[in-house]
Amino acid sequence: MGTSLQALLAGLPDGPVVPAEAVARLAATRDRILVVLDDDPTGTQSVADLPVLLDRSRGSLEWALRQGRPAVYVLTNSRSLGPEEAAERNREVARNAFAAAATVGVRVDFVSRSDSTLRGHFPLETDVLGEEIRTGTGAPVDGVVLVPAFGDAGRITVGSIHYAASEDGYTPAGRTEFARDATFGYRSSDLRDWVEEKTAGRIRATDVARIDLRALRTDPEGTVALLRSLSDARPVVVDIVEENDLRLLAVALHEAERTGARLLYRVGPPFVRAVIGQEAHPPLEVAELTAIRRGGPAQDAPGGLVVVGSHVAVTTTQLRHLVERTSPVELEIDVAVLLGGADPAATLAALVGEVAAAAAAALASGNVVVRTSRVLVSGSDGADSLAVSRRVSTAVVEVVREVLRQTAPRFVVAKGGITSSDVAARGLGIERAMVRGPLLPGIVSLWEPVDGPARGIPYVVFAGNVGGPTALADVVEKLSSG
Repeated sequence: MGTSLQALLAGLPDGPVVPAEAVARLAATRDRILVVLDDDPTGTQSVADLPVLLDRSRGSLEWALRQGRPAVYVLTNSRSLGPEEAAERNREVARNAFAAAATVGVRVDFVSRSDSTLRGHFPLETDVLGEEIRTGTGAPVDGVVLVPAFGDAGRITVGSIHYAASEDGYTPAGRTEFARDATFGYRSSDLRDWVEEKTAGRIRATDVARIDLRALRTDPEGTVALLRSLSDARPVVVDIVEENDLRLLAVALHEAERTGARLLYRVGPPFVRAVIGQEAHPPLEVAELTAIRRGGPAQDAPGGLVVVGSHVAVTTTQLRHLVERTSPVELEIDVAVLLGGADPAATLAALVGEVAAAAAAALASGNVVVRTSRVLVSGSDGADSLAVSRRVSTAVVEVVREVLRQTAPRFVVAKGGITSSDVAARGLGIERAMVRGPLLPGIVSLWEPVDGPARGIPYVVFAGNVGGPTALADVVEKLSSG
């Protein structure tokens, strides 16, 4: 059994209400654009009307920085990569961002956006960005601010302990299925211990600073002073329960940075929304979905394509509800068959050809679900598990690419972080897009591709581990009517 929110917050005060517009005014005085390196595309689900890039080139970054928005997202998809590739991709983005900023004439700061359930390449990615910031600016990073909380998805931090919500209440993250991840697993729920665990003792838990909920809500001067006291990339973990807590933190961060602190951020999805002072965008209306398709190849398409790669329990439950409620044509990419063939290339080609042909034909009359088989196949270790994931992802991508070659779906939904990134970049050929907003309150991002063969096809990024049992069915029904 988990703990109730009431019990977790017993005796803690409320903080003063901070309107989003107040933070936006502060952000406007900073004369900088945040470059958000997103380790999978689900980080955009908390924001709206911002550029998102799958192409990491200097030219695309120049395009994004010229859009006049307070933040731009760059997809690294590093959660699907090994450590060396992840490090190199972060370096590439940072260097191209500095070069693009010099050309455009703007200043950039960096946000490392990762998973609200603590999976990803930490501390590798913040270490690499810290090195690039020192090289690009001549100044070191003073503090690394860790804010994984994502209240809309039930992930909060109280007393430095990170929790994930379920029907039974809030459970410390180290006791959830996410902590058993084959590649990025962990034991610790206290974020200070988690930092020590992930840095293999290089940073001791006792050396990690903290901002607890009471201080955040009642002592703004003390919070700013703590942030200004950081040096040598010292980590600081922050308690966050709700949006207003993030805005209180944003005010303190802006003040600390205005007076000289250089900070780097490792955060969950809603942090960027709060720190730029953006209101939570309401779920998109049907008319907005129709406008995206107008005049494009998907305008009169009968059926949409739902691609499911995530294997977490939440996704499997949501998939069952979708099938029961809407009766789509359901097609499977059998992972055991894919991995077991004597000739990998021939096995892949045969499987892709069969599934794609069936999907393209079925889209003429309604929605189609293409899913990987529901039994998770892991490798012998973390690296082997990533290799298996990449082979499966290649099959998914090739199916989507072939379907798009044959017909334009009414929409495309990709379920799962790595799945979403690979489908967007490799399956649909998206290089640049605009995040238009969420399809459910605070979660599930819709992109409008601005280039490539998917232009005019609404693309939905749906994290594997968010939403209630009917969330996927709700999203597909809205897309089908729009």
